[in-house]
Amino acid sequence: MRKRTVRNGLRMLLAALLLIILASFYHAGMADLFSFSTGAELRFYSLGMFVAAAMGAYGVVLAVFGLVLPANSHDDFRIKLAPLFFLVVCSMILFFYLFVLSFMAPVQEERIKPGTTITI
Repeated sequence: MRKRTVRNGLRMLLAALLLIILASFYHAGMADLFSFSTGAELRFYSLGMFVAAAMGAYGVVLAVFGLVLPANSHDDFRIKLAPLFFLVVCSMILFFYLFVLSFMAPVQEERIKPGTTITI
């Protein structure tokens, strides 16, 4: 097992998970923070998902190759994989927690501004 390759794959996977969380649950907050228009917010979401999918796929492939390939003499024995694996698992738990919480949240209706017409 090449620990350095597995560690790099887990780092890519962690970055992909955090980007998915940011793009899927906090895209409205990011749009407000950077004053995005509605089209730019949609672009941010779709680009975030695309980049996260690419990073996640590359991270999984890198981690699997690191697990499959035999260790070489340059592999450092001081590399710890457990803390990074724990961070990946925690980010997955956070994603599923936010996912379930999004279904339980009450629907927030926006107030109608004075002078706005309602089409029925």
